[in-house]
Amino acid sequence: MTDQHQQSIREITLNLPPTREDIESLELGDVVFLNGLVFTGREGVYHRIFEKKIEPPIDISRLGGATFHCSPAISETAPGVYNVPSVTATASFRFAKYMPEFLKRYGIRIVIGKGGMSQDIYQKAFKPNGTVYLTTIGYGLGAIYGRGIRAVKDVLWKEELGLAQAVWILEVENFGPFMVESDAQGNSLFERANREINQKFLRLYEGLPQPALKRLGEVTSPENEVL
Repeated sequence: MTDQHQQSIREITLNLPPTREDIESLELGDVVFLNGLVFTGREGVYHRIFEKKIEPPIDISRLGGATFHCSPAISETAPGVYNVPSVTATASFRFAKYMPEFLKRYGIRIVIGKGGMSQDIYQKAFKPNGTVYLTTIGYGLGAIYGRGIRAVKDVLWKEELGLAQAVWILEVENFGPFMVESDAQGNSLFERANREINQKFLRLYEGLPQPALKRLGEVTSPENEVL
């Protein structure tokens, strides 16, 4: 990596809850660290809220506006005493259908996870609510993220959902690094990169014969086939 490229990457520390100015200042590719409260959520939480229509026992709109799609490696060392040495993100696309109502209902301004979501979801759900998506960086960083967790402030639905699926309210400091995948305008870093890469791949199709299985419905347009 060149010195010029290193200098082009901004590192930003946000105190939670973030201000509107904080969110709007974030740019695609920024590296972000967080201080404050972050609460976790995954399948069990969304199913309980939106399918079973059960509201959380506390007002999660008061928890700092940042949620993490993850499974903390939590051990209960004594009744009500928890150790969180590591935390691993889970793929966020599985929760996309809940995002429009979830972000609006609970005032979520930061969603953290793995892999991002579609440009359509960013435009329809994230942008109207002034929400950004932060993605974890690479694999095998669970212990690095765990270092930023200072304490477990509370846990919701532990008995109902178990340790892996419960809502964990975490006090964090210098929690990261995360990268801005979608900004407040609903732009996507991954989508932008995919478009650039696909344009290069499209040239590889030039001059190739039509697929032999066209008669069986095989995709024949490289624009539709390239991901």
